[in-house]
Amino acid sequence: MVSVKDLEINCNKIECKIKDFIAEAIEKSGLEGAVVAVSGGIDSAVTLDLTVKALGADRVTAVTMPERDVTPERDIMDVMQHCERLGVTCNTVDITPILHVMRDTLPNYDITDRITSGNVKPRVRMTIAYYYANKQRRMVMGTSNKTELLIGFFTKHGDGGVDLMPLADLYKTQLRQLARHLKIPENIVKKPPSPGFYPGHTDEDELGIDYTTLDLILYSWEKGSDTSMITEDLGISQSLVESVMRRVNANEHKRRLPLILRLG
Repeated sequence: MVSVKDLEINCNKIECKIKDFIAEAIEKSGLEGAVVAVSGGIDSAVTLDLTVKALGADRVTAVTMPERDVTPERDIMDVMQHCERLGVTCNTVDITPILHVMRDTLPNYDITDRITSGNVKPRVRMTIAYYYANKQRRMVMGTSNKTELLIGFFTKHGDGGVDLMPLADLYKTQLRQLARHLKIPENIVKKPPSPGFYPGHTDEDELGIDYTTLDLILYSWEKGSDTSMITEDLGISQSLVESVMRRVNANEHKRRLPLILRLG
């Protein structure tokens, strides 16, 4: 029977592997460092911590990109305190004026359409991150974890538009283990994850499932269990498992490079 214990990781080993991955990728690229978009959440906090340890604070650019009336003040404070703890200067770019221009320029822009208007925000943030990366000859670090990538819970060409994804083989529950190992502030670790599309927006509310259950479903599926086996093993409804599997299948395109028509 699958349990949370199956998701336990060797944090010392994982930390070393990730730091080596980051350092080797930057060296191979011939660039001078990395840019990390920091939000105040656990994913970006862990990414920043490991990137600084891999490269040194002087080779890491942190950028936080709040939106007025949407980004909680607590998130901005957490970003600043975490950056200070790591010895990294944090650049702040308020994306609100850019979003206003987008709203006034794009046809039929509807702020109540939370998916369409919401996805504009991470794509704006991606553009800003690459501005810093190009300006400073650095690579953009991804902060997505395995859970988000498998179910497509990220914005294509937004937070998915990066150069490296050092956390992409860690489920969310494993990421929490690594965060505590790295001594990431507990208020960040315990904070409800949020895409930040609108005030009060959280991952688990939108997904309709908690991350522990979600990770166990995905882990079981990756180990070869089918829907009925997962349902019985975890003691949850088949409809819940099926809804997760629909997300995995429907978002396959987000995990792949654009399709290419071969003419030869």
